[in-house]
Amino acid sequence: MVNDMPYHIAAWHQEIIKLGGSLTLEEMKHQCYGKNDELLERVFPGRFTMAEKIKIGNDKEALYRIEFKPFLKLISGLEAFLATAAQHNFKMAIGSAAITENINFVIDNLQIRHYFDALVSANDVVKSKPHPETFLKCAALLDLDPKDCLVFEDTPKGVECAMHAGMKAVVILGEHQKEEFDQFTNVIHFTNGYTPLLFD
Repeated sequence: MVNDMPYHIAAWHQEIIKLGGSLTLEEMKHQCYGKNDELLERVFPGRFTMAEKIKIGNDKEALYRIEFKPFLKLISGLEAFLATAAQHNFKMAIGSAAITENINFVIDNLQIRHYFDALVSANDVVKSKPHPETFLKCAALLDLDPKDCLVFEDTPKGVECAMHAGMKAVVILGEHQKEEFDQFTNVIHFTNGYTPLLFD
């Protein structure tokens, strides 16, 4: 929906360096998936309590929102895409590894909440992406069979999540390159932005 991954990566990188980590920005990119506590456990195994992980994660998210807000905008073509999808009576949900506060930050600042019938955040699942729980919950809330759902994703872990859920995926290219999705058999289309042509 928004091209905010560079801001998540940069915010995490700042926090990790502040905590004494030595990851490069490129290495940080490959750690930015799943819940905040999972990321911290991958980078600093056994170092922090859950309460400490929550505090660090909240600090990172606050930094992300401050840094990204001046640049907050929908991916090219998405506003028209959402309007067209609504006209066709497509059910739509947001299934994100982001915390609820970040989802609200995006959809309320961009005034697009009314397009979505369901929201599933990191706060709503036990197992985060690439586990399929996020997208399976979306399908259940929309009262749809997973095989009838189409996922729009911009990360390999997100596409893997869709594959495990039995869903086809359209890849929005941005931070990740096309070849990073070669192993996934559920990808049906690559695009640099949303377009009404996808309704043809």
